Amino acid sequence: MQMAAREAKQGHGKLAEELRELIDAAKERQVTPGGGAIPIARPRGELAGLLTASYPTRKLTDMVLAQPVEESLQRVLKEQRHLSKLRSHGLHPRRKLLLVGPSGTGKTMTASALAGELGIPLFVVRLDALITKFMGETAAKLRQVFDAASSTRGVYFFDEFDAIGSHRGTANDVGEIRRILNSFLLMIEQDESNSLIVAATNHPGILDDALFRRFDDVIEYHVPNPKEIQALLRMRLAPYLKSSKSIRELAAAADGLSHAEIARAMNDAIKETVMHDLDEVSPDMLGALLLSRQNVRQRSAAAPVK
Repeated sequence: MQMAAREAKQGHGKLAEELRELIDAAKERQVTPGGGAIPIARPRGELAGLLTASYPTRKLTDMVLAQPVEESLQRVLKEQRHLSKLRSHGLHPRRKLLLVGPSGTGKTMTASALAGELGIPLFVVRLDALITKFMGETAAKLRQVFDAASSTRGVYFFDEFDAIGSHRGTANDVGEIRRILNSFLLMIEQDESNSLIVAATNHPGILDDALFRRFDDVIEYHVPNPKEIQALLRMRLAPYLKSSKSIRELAAAADGLSHAEIARAMNDAIKETVMHDLDEVSPDMLGALLLSRQNVRQRSAAAPVK
């Protein structure tokens, strides 16, 4: 602000205004409810290889969610927005979430939307860099991630969480994997930061039972029902498809597909529409794309497990 004032005095009004706009934009990005300032800098050093940072703008309203899922997430957001008040009364807001359900049902998008709603960064934990073959090294890296969660408020997202959270004592268990899980259990239990720890898995059945007790909420995702499919189609196709009848017919064709599969089919249909300078998406073309997705799903389900 001093630099902006000095430039204004020297007659550099445009530069001064640009400096003020940059400062205001930085303030909006940095100040978060109850969490203080969020550094805009990316993770540095070894931590840069463990975390992928972004500042999402996605909101929950950009998603089509089942009512129980939406209610659970809104409760998390409400408690996060009253974080300081709850802390001052010795209460702990919900901030450790386990998202379970089939692939493509919105778990990763949820982590992004939580960060966008709260105006805090999203840090995706890179499991390929976290898990190593050297004894004790993974636990040390995991400690760095939890230390970062304590120093920088954000949403820390562990995708494909079953890679480190599978049952202890299984037939293919090795000592190092067991130590990693034990380390995670200890760290998440001791974690008192203001960050959100979000883990997601497509295979909740193989998670160690002790994990479920460490999370504040376990939120279950499913493929969308017909009503949710129609809402998804309307949200994405609003500028490209006007017929309610077409929406109902397409929803029936999409029954059983995940959110991601439906979204990909819609995006393909919209691209064809744009490339051919058409005003509306062809329901027949989108129906064929959805059918193609259904066929892929059926072949995958029928394929023998090796």
